[in-house]
Amino acid sequence: MSALIITALVVLVFIVIYQIARAGEMATILKGEERVAASTNKLMSWLWVGFFILGLVGIYKCHQYMMPMMLPVSASAQGVEYDSMMKVTLYITGFVFLATHILLFYFSYKYQHKEGKKSFYYPHNNKLEVLWTTVPALVLLVLVVVGLRNWMAFTSPAPADAMIVEITGKQFNFIVRYPGPDGVFGEKNFRLIDDATNPLGLDWKDKASHDDIIIQTGELHIVKDQPVKLVLGSRDVIHNVGMNHFRVKMDLVPGITTTIWFTPTITTEEMKGITGNKDFVYEIACSEMCGKGHYAMRGTIIVQTAEEFAQWLKEQKSHYSTLNEEAPAAAPAPNADTATANVVAKH
Repeated sequence: MSALIITALVVLVFIVIYQIARAGEMATILKGEERVAASTNKLMSWLWVGFFILGLVGIYKCHQYMMPMMLPVSASAQGVEYDSMMKVTLYITGFVFLATHILLFYFSYKYQHKEGKKSFYYPHNNKLEVLWTTVPALVLLVLVVVGLRNWMAFTSPAPADAMIVEITGKQFNFIVRYPGPDGVFGEKNFRLIDDATNPLGLDWKDKASHDDIIIQTGELHIVKDQPVKLVLGSRDVIHNVGMNHFRVKMDLVPGITTTIWFTPTITTEEMKGITGNKDFVYEIACSEMCGKGHYAMRGTIIVQTAEEFAQWLKEQKSHYSTLNEEAPAAAPAPNADTATANVVAKH
């Protein structure tokens, strides 16, 4: 019964549309086509102007609605430069957008069809062609150069005093590893991987692995104002570390070690005050479709003062000692000079 009613309503709607179209056609015949065409052209030209104004209002309202949902200030020194570049890009492209659309809708109004008006034939202008090709090319060149400079700030060699931490992605979580007092990451072998006891496949024959600290919850602890170098890898498929609050993003590729570094400038507690959210937490999000559990692949970042980090690290046990019921004291994470070369060579 309901299907019959819906079908009848659809048929009725089509009949109404057809009758309206027929009525419009009859009105055109009675009034005269030329007079109707002139009236329609004028109406459409004003409608275009109204549509443009309505569109600008919509853009403004959307901007105001979305602003509270946008990211807060960058929590890394490099991210500040990235945000500045983004603003300049938006200002330039926004100006071009407004200028071209103002002209577009203005011309649709100004050059509406009128009786006796003839179009002006303007086939070519070499100077104009050179101008509107050269200017955008130069602007884009500047934006690309600035973008490359900011990208290299993240991917260039880390400072000598940088903390070094390894993050490994797997379906569907992140595993964080800190080297121990020796400042060296232990050897890994994928054949030794055991989710229950050895999630990274550490080779216990390599004594450098005995003091490595493994955080399987994906919780990354770093120090405010100290550069941190991330050594990234994957255990299965391509993943990604998306640290949006720090404007950091890098792929985790199976069989390949990638690196990126940044300097955190705002602690977690300070960001809670900035955002007004007492439950705020920095997140690591996998930004690469990695399987059916991709939506749940998430880690957290705790930015602390040097004293708070030292206290936290002191409380951690190496993974080897946990397995063997031993608990040698953990030492602060090493700097890039003592660990980076070894990590790159081994991975």
